Amino acid sequence: MKLVCGLQDHKFPPAKEALGVVLYGARDRQSRGQAGAAVRHRITRDKLQPATKAWDFLSLALAVTAADLAGHRNESPDGWTREFELDVAVADPQFWNTQIDLIERLLSFLTTDLWSVGFEGGGISPVPDRKPAFPEEDCVVLVSGGLDSLVGAIDLSAAGRRPFAISQTVRGDAENQRNFAQMLGSGLRHLQLNHNTEVPNPESPPSQRARSLIFLAYGVLAATTLKRYHAGRDVTLYVCENGFISINPPLTGGRLGSLSTRTTHPEFLGLVQTLLAAAGLRVRIENPYQLKTKGEMLRECKDQKILRAHAAESTSCGRYKQFGYTHCGRCVPCLVRRAAFRKWGKTDKTKYVYEDLGKDDDDHARFDDVRSLAMAIQEVKSDGIENWIGTSLNTSILGDVSDLEAMIGRGLAELGSLFRAHGVK
Repeated sequence: MKLVCGLQDHKFPPAKEALGVVLYGARDRQSRGQAGAAVRHRITRDKLQPATKAWDFLSLALAVTAADLAGHRNESPDGWTREFELDVAVADPQFWNTQIDLIERLLSFLTTDLWSVGFEGGGISPVPDRKPAFPEEDCVVLVSGGLDSLVGAIDLSAAGRRPFAISQTVRGDAENQRNFAQMLGSGLRHLQLNHNTEVPNPESPPSQRARSLIFLAYGVLAATTLKRYHAGRDVTLYVCENGFISINPPLTGGRLGSLSTRTTHPEFLGLVQTLLAAAGLRVRIENPYQLKTKGEMLRECKDQKILRAHAAESTSCGRYKQFGYTHCGRCVPCLVRRAAFRKWGKTDKTKYVYEDLGKDDDDHARFDDVRSLAMAIQEVKSDGIENWIGTSLNTSILGDVSDLEAMIGRGLAELGSLFRAHGVK
């Protein structure tokens, strides 16, 4: 599938040749897509001044998001792996075309698709406001409305940091994002953005595999607006997620019940960091919980009072929208959440559609993730953690993976405790 992505005045090819996607504006016909108009409006309204290459990185992320929504996996030869040809208009095509191998590698790792990427001129390069605002915050933190990002924001605030909170507005989480940002410290500066991507004939349900790239791009864009960045200093972008979900180990050899995304896998974040460094963007991506399980994050949170008051309000479910904005209780993120509360030793007040994991009846027969995790726990018990993980950590970027293996083992132990409590066999 070919997509050509550029501003409203871009020379798009006929629809039969490629899907045209208007970046930072509205499409002029239904046969085209659109993405990012609201982002440009908000940044301009707030008089923020991002770096030009940060805008280019966001343009790439918007183009990838459009492709992820437009590509139908069931139309691919193997029913899963899609092939994309992506042309993106940027302000500095000469630089970005030197990074194609790296970009295609990180995109393929993120979405498990095949990508061919190219860049041309004519990208966004807004004229700076005559009186731009330079936020004085000392770092950026992504706030999704989830439990891990809540812990991360709490810990940063408790340590005396002043994070600029950045969110991707999602129905069901938007209010949580605002509430979490407002309650910390004297209230965090908070920027909620929405890519508002629309394409003709989108895949349903929509793919979520590329979602972290747009979230990271928001964070990078915001980081380059800070006063310290404009003064020539580095800015840390905190991406807070427990290590077990971050690594995304395949649960079984057949990938049954495996997690759907690699949104914060250290290899993916490492590849993005390499790209940012090549672009001269002084933004350091850090996941301070890479070696922590979710239960350990809860137990070690720096402000237990705030966490106890708000933990149940957070969202973890991978099927939250499908179940009427209620946690299903049986997907992998829900199971990891429930196991973490048990490790924490606090009552889990979250409402789950499926509370009892051990039932054996028609309504509960399709608990694929529960069954897959139970199989994984048994396999580790029989064959050891190294054999079960296999090649999941086989990459030169990660170096010594013994600490990661140990963390995954502790994460499985948390899940094992949950399963025993529910009589899961």
